[in-house]
Order: sequence, then C-alpha cells, then structure tokens
Amino acid sequence: MSDSAVPLAPGLYLVATPIGNLGDITLRALDVLRGVERIACEDTRQTQKLLNHFEIAKPTISCHEHNERSRAAELIAAIKSGRAIALVSDAGTPGVSDPGSWLVREAIAAGVPVFPIPGANAAVSALIASGLPADEFEFLGFLPEKAGVRRTRLEDVAKIASHAAQTRETARTLIFYEAPHRLLSTLADLEFVWGPQLRIVVARELTKIHEEFLRGSVAEVRSELAGRDRIRGEITLLVEAPTGAALSAGVSGESNALESIAARVAHMTTEGGVDEKEALKRLARELGRSKSEVYRELQRERARKR
Repeated sequence: MSDSAVPLAPGLYLVATPIGNLGDITLRALDVLRGVERIACEDTRQTQKLLNHFEIAKPTISCHEHNERSRAAELIAAIKSGRAIALVSDAGTPGVSDPGSWLVREAIAAGVPVFPIPGANAAVSALIASGLPADEFEFLGFLPEKAGVRRTRLEDVAKIASHAAQTRETARTLIFYEAPHRLLSTLADLEFVWGPQLRIVVARELTKIHEEFLRGSVAEVRSELAGRDRIRGEITLLVEAPTGAALSAGVSGESNALESIAARVAHMTTEGGVDEKEALKRLARELGRSKSEVYRELQRERARKR
C-alpha cells in the first residue's frame, strides 16, 4: 500500500520489524508503516533508521517501558478519532519482552481493533535452527539480573519442568533472552541447577553477519564461551528440559542436580557421618563451586522454608 492507496482502517497495528537483517521486513509491514498516520516506537531514533532506509516519511512518537501507560490513553484516543496507529519495538515483535502488552490490553478494553502484522522474532528463529525439540516449547523472556534471584527463578523453573516431565515422554524446549555480560553466570546457574549434561543452545546475533549457534551440553558451551575475550551481541538461550525418563536415568549427572542443597547436605550428615562443614566442602567440590557459594545457597533455601 502506498501513501496514495486506500487508507488503513482505524486501529492499532502491531508491526514486527527485523531483528538484524533489514531484508527480513515483510511487504505487508512496509505497506502498514506507509499507510498509518503515526508510528509509536520503543526508541524513535532506532526506528527512524529503519524508516529512512525504506524511505518512509511518517511522524513518530515514543512508547517505551517508562511511558507506555501514560501514552496509551493518547494513542487510543487518536485511534477512536479515526486514526491508524502502528506500534513497533526496536527489533522483532512488539510485546514479546518489549513494550506493547499494556497498550494492547488497554486498546482491547477500549474496544479498539488490534491488528498483528507478523514478522521476525528471535525466540522462534532460534528455536527452529537449534536442533532442540520444537513441537512443544515455552518462552520465558529475560531472567532476573540479580544472581540470587536468577538462581531462584531457574530452580523454580526446574521444579515445574521436573514435575511435568514425570508424565511426558517427549522433551520440550525452554527459551530465554539473556544479556551477553550475564551469559556465563546464567550458564553456571543452569549447570548448578540441572547438571553439566543439560543440553542447551546459545544463539547469538541472529540474522546478522556474525550469527552463531553454540550447541552441546551446558558444561561444553560454558567452557567454549569462557575461553573468549568477550561475549558480544544479542543472545537467545534455549534449554532442553529433561523428560521424566531422562531424569530417572540421571541425565543431570552423577547426583540429582534438582535435589536441593539442604537435602543433599542432610543426606551427607546422616548417611555419610560427616558434619555440616565437611558436607558443604564435599558438595562444593562435586559441583565445582566455592564453599561460601554453596553455604549461601543453603541459607537461602532454609530462609524460603521459614
């Protein structure tokens, strides 16, 4: 649709944009961006680069995580007055770990039409090329930034996945986004929670010149990345959640990594005849962790049970 074509119907148009390669924009997305009266952007400067490349001259307005709620009323009012408004994020599909979800809910509640304009998405792109199960998957977005909260989140995910796996014969894939500077710490947490043999894939810089897939056990991938001077780029992390049969066979290593630190310490002290200090020392050696780190984990588990 060109600017002179039949105008778009009033509504909110959720337009997916390229995640790296500009050639991945769809013809429909270009038609919509040319046909709307205004484009709401996560970052107007970033979107302007895209618009300039495709020679699209449209007014833009910011709509990001800090102003989405206040901006929603203004955008919905414009749509109700007969305008077509597009929403884009910096890259990929709006609302998927990006601003947009609040605006969509408010638009629906206000009776405003919402139109999805599909296109690039890092999670699905990584999944289909990962080699991990794609029939059943769960997208979990970004993990928490703080180490302790992140570990707790992964433990909770592991418990839920372990419980569900008892009755599941086929594996499923868990998908996360992660920042490059936190990736090694997150992989260490995954190894701690699920064990070194956990199958994972790190997809880096999807659709870009330096696109890369690292496939293997979490221990192997972590070792490869640890040897690099620096980890760069956008990261999608995929994890094959073990099935019930795999868990029963001990896929997580010689010891069950899903068992809590407190339970393992208790077992060592009652069955192994050692005190807690020695149990922590042995467990730290088994897990490849410092004794102080394992001790902090033990205290955190005990605090949650109070």
